[in-house]
Amino acid sequence: MKKKMLFIAVSLLIVGASAFAQGEKIGYVDSQIILTQYPAAIKAQGDLDALTNLWSAQLDSMTLGYQQSLGDYQKQVNTMTEDQQLAAQQNIVGMEQKIVEFRRLKFSQPDGEIFQKQEEIFAPVKSKIYSSIEAVAKEEGMKFVFDKSGDILLLYADPAFDITFKVLDNLKRGN
Repeated sequence: MKKKMLFIAVSLLIVGASAFAQGEKIGYVDSQIILTQYPAAIKAQGDLDALTNLWSAQLDSMTLGYQQSLGDYQKQVNTMTEDQQLAAQQNIVGMEQKIVEFRRLKFSQPDGEIFQKQEEIFAPVKSKIYSSIEAVAKEEGMKFVFDKSGDILLLYADPAFDITFKVLDNLKRGN
């Protein structure tokens, strides 16, 4: 993984150097700023948070029921018949399995429903952002635009090439 990132970084340096040598303009955005200030992204994040909170509340409720059943069992185990103990134990194990399965279905990476919903909810937002980046880059005559907040880090970036707020303006105008 580190070799791959190093290769990408070196490749970008080579591309950047050749672009500078040819007088090409390079820009960058800070996608974190865009995602925290673009109203559609804020709404999408709110929708995702609401869903996460709903499922977390369901999980908490299931866990509370499980803990209550376990506590009741531990208090009453000495007064139960063997059949009652077995039934209570099976009920507790079943509750535990339901909790584990719910957590896996909703929150596991990368197949959990929350990650699928994240992709679904953010797909139109990402599409608009990418279209806006492309439009601003073309307006500004830029050949390359990098994301300053992603895996590829810029060690130095001239603020004159930061088009983050131009992209945000473009998005807010509805382009």
